[in-house]
Amino acid sequence: MIERNNRLYYEKDAPELSDYDYDALMRQLKALEAEHPALITPDSPTQRVGGAASGRFAKVTHTVKMESLQDAFSLEELREFDRRVRETAPDPVYVVEAKIDGLSVSLEYENGRFVRGSTRGDGLVGEDVTANLAAVKAIPKQLAGEPGLWPDFLEVRGEVYMPREAFLRLVEEQELADKPPFKNPRNAAAGSLRQKDSGITAGRGLSIFVFNIQQLRGRHLSGHKEGLDYLRELSFPVSPRYSAFTDIEAAIREIEAIGRLRGSLPFDIDGAVIKVDDLAQREMLGSTNKFPRWAIAFKYPPEEKETELVDVDISVGRTGVLTPTAVFQPVFLAGTTVSRAILHNEEFIRQLDVHIGDTIRVRKAGDIIPEVVAVTCHKEGAAPFEMPRACPSCGAPAVHLEGEAALRCVNPECPAQSLRNIIHFASRGAMDIDGLGKAVAAQLVGLGLVRSAADIYTLTCEQLLTLDKFKQKSADNLLRAIEHSKGNNLDRLLFGLGIRNIGDKAAALLAEHFGSMQAVREASAERISEIDGFGGVMAQSVVEFFAKEGTADLIRRLAAAGVNMRWRGEAKTDKLAGKTLVVTGTLTGMSRAEAEALIAKNGGKASGSVSKKTAYLVAGEAAGSKLARAQALGVPVLTEQEFLQMLK
Repeated sequence: MIERNNRLYYEKDAPELSDYDYDALMRQLKALEAEHPALITPDSPTQRVGGAASGRFAKVTHTVKMESLQDAFSLEELREFDRRVRETAPDPVYVVEAKIDGLSVSLEYENGRFVRGSTRGDGLVGEDVTANLAAVKAIPKQLAGEPGLWPDFLEVRGEVYMPREAFLRLVEEQELADKPPFKNPRNAAAGSLRQKDSGITAGRGLSIFVFNIQQLRGRHLSGHKEGLDYLRELSFPVSPRYSAFTDIEAAIREIEAIGRLRGSLPFDIDGAVIKVDDLAQREMLGSTNKFPRWAIAFKYPPEEKETELVDVDISVGRTGVLTPTAVFQPVFLAGTTVSRAILHNEEFIRQLDVHIGDTIRVRKAGDIIPEVVAVTCHKEGAAPFEMPRACPSCGAPAVHLEGEAALRCVNPECPAQSLRNIIHFASRGAMDIDGLGKAVAAQLVGLGLVRSAADIYTLTCEQLLTLDKFKQKSADNLLRAIEHSKGNNLDRLLFGLGIRNIGDKAAALLAEHFGSMQAVREASAERISEIDGFGGVMAQSVVEFFAKEGTADLIRRLAAAGVNMRWRGEAKTDKLAGKTLVVTGTLTGMSRAEAEALIAKNGGKASGSVSKKTAYLVAGEAAGSKLARAQALGVPVLTEQEFLQMLK
């Protein structure tokens, strides 16, 4: 179980266990190994740091090991840590800071300039994610201050995280697109940083806190707090709260104070860290094979409360999936009052053995998303809750499609699906109709003014003025936004149609490959599968969508309303036909995704890794290991300007 969750956590960014449950299993394993030392093996999870590099990115060998931290779950364990430290380092000064829950990374700077960034991996070998880290605005690309302030070389360690506001926005977008949402900000941050397209990373709102100096040449520091102050001078974001203490009880009081602030912070923390301040004392204390002896992390237990389950609400998503939500007596958790939590699907409800009126235990996953942990007491005489076999919105049958755990309404005219489809169609990533959000869409559908996306383009000012809180200015603005959306490129329309398994990137590939809506509609699954990046399931989803009853009429009405049905990209050329190019580093005039789109438009293939078959490497700033590999293999290297000149 531990090994499985390690792979899911570190390599897939999709753990099945909560941090608290995982930590409990690790403590059981440590206790077992302490009782039976002969059972300890070098590959035991207790003897390793993090997870292996995934292979999706070039590997980076860390000069200074990126160690893990020893965890403490009680205040007595902190006092025991203090006793151990004092045996080797008398009169220590401790620095206490919040433990950000994100993805640990290394940032390297030469003469003040960011040159390489990597993930922790297993502590010894990580992944080169320089281009993606360069897309995180909070990471300085050039250090602040005069050059005299800069060291010759600097490697720092930090934690990339996703602020709560950005996380909630991302989850909302994922749910709107009927995609499995990230479970917590940590997984969202890790998944966003490990994208092949740095443009996706740039749009996810990531940030960073830098918390340690790994290597420093050209300057001398004697303490950790002095180092944090220096990093702040260089414009690094460091922990917003760090203080020095001369005794463990004062440090414990600070940890308790940070714990009380958890719910009010704009980012997720899972604990607080005590570190010995003096770097010479750190050398004396040394490290085990996994963690330093000069630091310890206190992990806050998740706050859990019991409450009464009042009801189970069933909502219908854009693709007809029936999602159960627990409705319970309000409880105050991690800074806010909550009264609802997703129950996922029918199998999850069966495992919990849910009855209406039960006493349930709830908590917030990652201190953000409410979740039901367990049923602690059944209501006497209550029957087990059963998912409906009819759609609660339209009454049509709710069925399990092959290979799916979810129940799905199969009625294409379902009003609940219509509402979600309208919201998705008008969303920012699709047709971007400003002013047509959830509340307005709900009114339009509820009043029968809009049943499909085509109805949006028949709305009149008089109809809009019947909506709640709508005045002349609001109506005029919405009508202008609707009119403007007609000129969107074909890929936005295809994405807005809500085809299953087709996201915005796949929609762009479809539009560019076929050039018109008519050509996409007429394409077979075999032809669609020929597109680089398309699989059989995606191709079949496209074919099934256009074969559905009502789709032809929808497209006809949209075209009649003046909605653009053609791809307006640049005409393809064969200037790069048969050539594979790799783009790396930070480009000044375009994003990496835009550069790769140019490669495709000119007949070439964009790859994420350099090999002997690579025709050219397009290198921007902070090119990192891909540049070194290209030079070693004799692959021609182009600047951004040389790349653009080649395409003229």
